[in-house]
Amino acid sequence: MTITHLYTEHGQVGTSESNLRELIVRIAEDLKDIETFLPIQISAQRKTRIRHFLELEISILKEHSQGFWRANQESRVDFILIKNYMKRMLERLDFESQQDEEASVLIPFATILVDICEARALVLPMKADEAGQKLFQVKTQIGEMIEKIKQSEFHVKKVTAFRAASTIDALREHLQEWFLFYKGYDPSFDWWISSPYRLVDNGLESLSNLIRERLVGIQPEDKDAIVGQPIGREGLLADLRAEMIPYTPEEIISIGEKEFDWCLMELKKASSQMGLENNWREALEKVKNDFVEPGKQTQLVKDLFHEAVAFVEKHELVTVPPVAKDTWQMFMMSPERQKVNPFFLGGESIIVSYPTNTMDHETKMMSMRGNNIHFSRATVFHEMIPGHHLQMHINARSKPYRQIFDTPFSVEGWALYWEFLLWNDERFPKTPENRIGMLFWRLHRCARIIFSIKFHLGQISPQECIDLLVNGVGHERATAEGEVRRSLSGEYSPLYQAGYMLGALQIYALRKEVVDTGVMTEKMFHDKFLRSNRMPNEMMRALMLGKDLEPEYEPNWRFYEY
Repeated sequence: MTITHLYTEHGQVGTSESNLRELIVRIAEDLKDIETFLPIQISAQRKTRIRHFLELEISILKEHSQGFWRANQESRVDFILIKNYMKRMLERLDFESQQDEEASVLIPFATILVDICEARALVLPMKADEAGQKLFQVKTQIGEMIEKIKQSEFHVKKVTAFRAASTIDALREHLQEWFLFYKGYDPSFDWWISSPYRLVDNGLESLSNLIRERLVGIQPEDKDAIVGQPIGREGLLADLRAEMIPYTPEEIISIGEKEFDWCLMELKKASSQMGLENNWREALEKVKNDFVEPGKQTQLVKDLFHEAVAFVEKHELVTVPPVAKDTWQMFMMSPERQKVNPFFLGGESIIVSYPTNTMDHETKMMSMRGNNIHFSRATVFHEMIPGHHLQMHINARSKPYRQIFDTPFSVEGWALYWEFLLWNDERFPKTPENRIGMLFWRLHRCARIIFSIKFHLGQISPQECIDLLVNGVGHERATAEGEVRRSLSGEYSPLYQAGYMLGALQIYALRKEVVDTGVMTEKMFHDKFLRSNRMPNEMMRALMLGKDLEPEYEPNWRFYEY
C-alpha cells in the first residue's frame, strides 16, 4: 500500500486548509475501510494492519511538520487534531489488546475461528475438509472449557469474564456470517461443515451463558443486569490526555462534588420560593407529579421547542437556519429502549420517552414522573434548539471533516452549556418549579461525573451508582437503572458521562474569555463554535483566541478552579 500520493507532490504535508482537510478525510476513510474489511475486534491481523497504518501516517506527519509553521491557525489546529486522533487510536489499541490478552484464557480457540472467518474475507480457496477438522477441534476445546468452569478451575475478574463472554458472542456472529456465505454454493461445504458448525454454534452459546452465570454472576433470568468494564486510573489518564483535559481523575471527581454542592444550595433556594422552606426533596416530588396526561406529551414537546427557538431568535443569541427549525421530527421511544434511555434523546430528531399501554402501572408512573413538564422543558432545548439539533445541523454543513474528532466535551458540553446560559439569563422565564427541573438535570450531570469516574477507578459498583442517583439526585429507581445501564454498557466512552458537565464548564469559561472581554459578540461566539465543528474544547479556545501552537502541543488549560 502506497500513501505518497496522499501528500503534496513535493512529498510535504500540505499546510493549506484544503490539503489538511483532504488528509483528514482520507485517513478517516482508510481506517474505516480497514476496520470494515477486517471486522473482528480481537483479530491480530486487524490490529497489526491498523497499527502499521497509524504509525506510518504519524511518522510522515512528523517528518514534514516544518509546514506547520507556515500554516494559518485553522490548519495548525487541524494538524494537531489529526495527530492527536491517531495517537489516541494507538493507545486505545494497546489498551484493548491488553484486555483481550487477559480474556484469552477463557477462549483458547478464538484464533482458529478468526482465521476461518478472515480466510473468507480474503477469498482464499475453501477447503471444506480442513475447515471441518478445525471446527471439530474448536468443539473439543469448547467442551473442555465448559468442564473446567463447571469444576471451578478458573478464577478471573468479573470484568475479564464479561469481556470473554462478549467476545464469544461476537465470534459466534462472525462464524454465522461465514457459514451462510458458503452454504448452498459450495457442494462440499454442506457435506463437511453442517454438522460441526451446529455443534460449535451451540457450544459457543452454552459457553457464553456459563461464563456469565458462573464467572460474572449474571443469572439467566437477569437479562438486564449491569456489569460494565472499568478501565482503571491509567486508562482514565490516557483518555483525559486524548480529550486534552489536564486534570487527574481525582481532580475531576472534586469538580463534580463542588458543582454538586452548588446545585443542592440552589435547590434549597427554589424550594423556599415554592413555600417548602429548604426541603428540596419535597419540592422535587411536587414537580415530578406535574406531568401531562397520556397522549399529550407530544404537544408539550412541540410547544417547548417553539418557545426555545423564539427566545434565542428574539435575543439574537445564535443563528437558526430556517431549515433547521422547520424540518425537525418527533418519534416515540419503545418500552425496551426506555430501559436504557429513560429520558428524551435528540439530534436530527427528538425521541420522546413516555409510558405505553404495555407497561405495568408502577413503570408507567415512574416514566411520567421522570418526564414531567419541568424536566421536559430543560430537556427540549438541550436536545433540539439551541442544543443538539442545531449543533448537528450546522456541523453537517460547516467543516464536516472535523466530525471524526467527535468528543462529548464539545457535543454534550454544548447542549448543557445552554442550560447554564438560560439559567443565568433573567430574560428567560423561570418559575421556581422550572428552576427545580433545571437543577435536577444539573445535579444529575454532577452525579454522572462522580459515579462514572469512581466506577472506572474501581471505587464503587453499578448498584452504588444507582443508589447515588436515587438517594443523592432524586431519580426514580427505574430511570436511575436506565441511566447507569446506559453509562456502563460499553456503548459510550468512559469519559462520556463526565463530558457533559466538564464540557459545559469549559465552554462557559471560554465564553468569559471571548464574550465578556469583547473579542466577539454572544451571537458571533456561538456561531463560531458551531461552524468550527467538533474538537477538544482546548483546541476551540486556541482557535478563537489565536493561542500559540506547536506540532507537539500539550494541553495546559486549567479552566476550573476548585
